[in-house]
Amino acid sequence: MRIEELVKGIYDCECGREHSCPVDYVEIGHGVLKKLPGICEKYSKILMVSDENTWRVCGQEAYNRLGAKVVKNLILKSEGAVVIPDESTIAVIEAALTEEIDLIVGVGSGVINDLCKQVSFQHDLPYYIVATAPSMDGYVSTGSALILEGMKITLNARPPKAVIADTAVLKDAPMEMLQAGYGDIVGKYSCLNDWKLSTLINDEYFCQRVYDITYTSAKRVEQMADGIAARDEETVGALMEALVIVGIAMSYVGNSRPASGSEHHLSHFFEITGILDNQKYFAHGIDVAFSAVETSKLREKIVAGTPCRHVFDRAKWEQEINRIYSSSAKGIIALQDKLGWYEKDDSTVVAAKWEEIKNLLQEAPKAQEFIDMLAKVGLDYAEFEKLYGAEKIHDAVLYAKDLKDRYTVLWLYDMYF
Repeated sequence: MRIEELVKGIYDCECGREHSCPVDYVEIGHGVLKKLPGICEKYSKILMVSDENTWRVCGQEAYNRLGAKVVKNLILKSEGAVVIPDESTIAVIEAALTEEIDLIVGVGSGVINDLCKQVSFQHDLPYYIVATAPSMDGYVSTGSALILEGMKITLNARPPKAVIADTAVLKDAPMEMLQAGYGDIVGKYSCLNDWKLSTLINDEYFCQRVYDITYTSAKRVEQMADGIAARDEETVGALMEALVIVGIAMSYVGNSRPASGSEHHLSHFFEITGILDNQKYFAHGIDVAFSAVETSKLREKIVAGTPCRHVFDRAKWEQEINRIYSSSAKGIIALQDKLGWYEKDDSTVVAAKWEEIKNLLQEAPKAQEFIDMLAKVGLDYAEFEKLYGAEKIHDAVLYAKDLKDRYTVLWLYDMYF
């Protein structure tokens, strides 16, 4: 299905739920930035939010096109290389709001989108996003990924009412952002497998239609590697379409389950620990892509082994959580205490369904297949190993799952292998 059809929703789904996406406009193509004034026609008092990079990329042009309708132009500053979507940045945006503002227009990609999404939701304002890079799939999702109290948290929010993505701008995004968009999408092979796994073990809600929409997007993008590496404008536009479609799939379900699993948990681990320890980490989608290699390694180990439920060592676990997450450890421990998964004994289910579990895990691409996919867009798995090292990757495999309330292959591996 095309985006134009998907935004209308699905109301006859076999899963028994109705699926909707409250997005009015999706404009992806060459020169579509000129449509911005028309799309914003019914609004008169706009807060525009960008950062120093996205302002230069197309924020200035968007500002000029909207003219006097922009009553406040906020260009976020960053002390480091990137703006952090945390409490202090949210406060800066909220301080720029006035009672007269009737629309927020964000200019950027992941961080700007998440910040504007959350602020607009909290203040019951519509917002539009002018995309500057096809770097992630959260443009039209119902969640905003933030870092609050040192933890990576996805809060409920509303998608933008409009997405404007000019392919003339997108194709010139930094190559690592194009690679990130590609990596974020091919990483869906991992998370979709996790979704099926949790359905099999925990009887979690599952929608085959949403699964198929996401899986088809991953297959399409996998074939785009050469065009993405060459910055072919049409291919980059198709990548952006796939990212928006996956976002719609998340809106359909009401959370990020169709697009985020074990590979995202590892990515969040590297980002959070990087911020806590002031160490370098890859762009989100690139970390997702490399992490999908790691989760495939786990699937291969599990398939080759025999499950044996471990006894949970609470004292050791708390010690490790405190070592790794330092100031964020308290919140992570509280989350897992609330979930109670370490005490839950699902060994009877795992034993009864072991052959099904093994067959399911083998549906995901092998680790080497992922490595080969990534190499086509210039992502070298050796750089991932070099940046993080064996010890940190090992910690991620064991403790990244504790950041979230979602069952994935990380739980199966840690509890039984």
